[in-house]
Amino acid sequence: MAACTAVKFGYNQGQQLAFWWLDRYVDFDDAQEARAREAIDDWFRWHRSTQLPEYAALLERAQAEIVEPMTGAQMCQWTDVVQKRIDIAFEHALPALADSVRALTPQQLKHLQRKYDKNLKEYKGDFLQDDPDDRRRAQIKRVADKAEMVYGRLNDAQKARIAQLTDESPFDPQGWYNEREQRQRDALQALQRLSSERASAEQARVVVKALYDETFHSPRPAYRSYQQRLIQYNCEFAAQVHNLSTSEQRAHAVKRFKGWEEDFRALARGA
Repeated sequence: MAACTAVKFGYNQGQQLAFWWLDRYVDFDDAQEARAREAIDDWFRWHRSTQLPEYAALLERAQAEIVEPMTGAQMCQWTDVVQKRIDIAFEHALPALADSVRALTPQQLKHLQRKYDKNLKEYKGDFLQDDPDDRRRAQIKRVADKAEMVYGRLNDAQKARIAQLTDESPFDPQGWYNEREQRQRDALQALQRLSSERASAEQARVVVKALYDETFHSPRPAYRSYQQRLIQYNCEFAAQVHNLSTSEQRAHAVKRFKGWEEDFRALARGA
């Protein structure tokens, strides 16, 4: 019940939370703030009426599937479904995002650089602890916490298997850090060009779309190959964790998904 309440509360505060999140990156001036708030309100009206019913339908479908054994291929199909919804949401936000970033000042780009640096420092603290044992324990805990969010409390055998699968994962936190650092440099350079060249709205849309695409499909072949290996491994990982779940845990998952489904339907109605 607490989780469901949090979903509804968070979404109903979404406009303000989204503005605060964006403002921490670029420090809007008064005129930019007014335009950003209007664009965010428009996006949420669209999202609430068109996307939340789709999410609810997907959760209803998931409730039927999660009581049965699953394969890695099925998990990857769900990954693709989720990615498609993310892409649709981004595409609708793209015109407003592009219009905003081409108006950033040099001072705002410096503010963005400082925010990027802060993010990298926080990432290091979370994923690149100096002690390898601390790093391993933190990663295992992250994975187990996500599983328990869906299935409820795990038993010792399940936790042991999650630890083993986590140890065997190709996940490379240092490589992810390096890629993220490079993406941030690429983004800053691209945004600086848009600002200095007084880019058109269409030019800005092309640049922002390319930066978004690079998040999921790196322009660097070695990292792009790693991304694909990690996705495939995580699909198999998720399937194995699911197939270890008990009937009670699957019932817990159904209940959790049902709660989210009902939340999304209520939010779509404006509740």
